[in-house]
Amino acid sequence: MSHIRRIASQNKTMLLKTGSYYIIHICVAAMVAYAVTGNLLASLTLSLLEPTVQAVAFFFHEKAWDRAGRSNASAAEKAAAAQAAQPA
Repeated sequence: MSHIRRIASQNKTMLLKTGSYYIIHICVAAMVAYAVTGNLLASLTLSLLEPTVQAVAFFFHEKAWDRAGRSNASAAEKAAAAQAAQPA
């Protein structure tokens, strides 16, 4: 359980962003599903299932982009340091 708390603490902003995205997605999905099916139960089921899967995918998508950004910044810093170390 402490592992989950540590991960949640380290990713607080990303989890809050994912949560707000989840709520908006449920509302939009419910409206679209109801417009298509005309069935309230089906629209609620679809609007809870699909956004839940999307929210999990979104979290890992954000983690991948964050990691890629850090990797690119690290590579740029190394290149700048190598260039600065070369004699003029």
